[in-house]
Amino acid sequence: MKKILTIAGSDCSGGAGIQADLKTFSAHGLYGMSVIVSVVAENTCRVIDIQDIRPDIIEKQMDAIFEDIEVDAVKVGMLSGCECMKAVSGKLKEYRPPNIVIDPVMLAKGGHALMKENALDYFISELIPQACIITPNIPEAEAITGMNIMSYEDIKKAAVKIYEMGAENVLIKGGHREGDAEDILFDGSTYHSFKSRRIYTKNTHGTGCTLSSAIASNLALGMNCAQAVRNAKDYVTMAIEYGLDIGKGHGPTNHFYKLYREGLPYIAE
Repeated sequence: MKKILTIAGSDCSGGAGIQADLKTFSAHGLYGMSVIVSVVAENTCRVIDIQDIRPDIIEKQMDAIFEDIEVDAVKVGMLSGCECMKAVSGKLKEYRPPNIVIDPVMLAKGGHALMKENALDYFISELIPQACIITPNIPEAEAITGMNIMSYEDIKKAAVKIYEMGAENVLIKGGHREGDAEDILFDGSTYHSFKSRRIYTKNTHGTGCTLSSAIASNLALGMNCAQAVRNAKDYVTMAIEYGLDIGKGHGPTNHFYKLYREGLPYIAE
């Protein structure tokens, strides 16, 4: 069984962050592990508060994993500030795991900032060069590049700029644009387009976490980057289509839609 690690914040409501990542890993048949960098008190409506884990505890969690268990891929999500970024970056450089997928989580679904403004420069200089693939949405890509992204050509230019910051592959997600949801992957020489029909629903909590962890899962399973993205896009589209109407705000995606719909076979016996 392939082993995969998520380094991210904990979402107590279960829709995003560590919880969404572990569900995604399990849905892909992988053994999931976690390093928690922040505890986020949030629900489908709002982020109430955030408490970061001490950097030395982040480092010790990573030591605990890497000294004992082979890791086939790593998904890096929410990193709120420079101190936790330094802890994560240093240990990734020390252990050099394959298939590092970085999701630059900057805003919660309700608009609450999840990355401190003074941390962006460190993120760009230290984390992006370690990425096998980075997966910003359009507002995140604008923050990273300083661009105003208005068109398809702007997305391509932004992807090149982020690639030149050191990432091996750049996937800019197009969910914030009108029309079909089209994501653009740039691998340094070729642009790949991944388009899916837009599903009109408010239940999209954790979609970015789910997509990036699905990409990491597929890389751990041995797929190339383009195929990993394509399959992950199909998976997250399914999870959105069968999203769960839980809570009063943006409900979560449905990571195990078939299991939730049909139940475990022995329960009916």
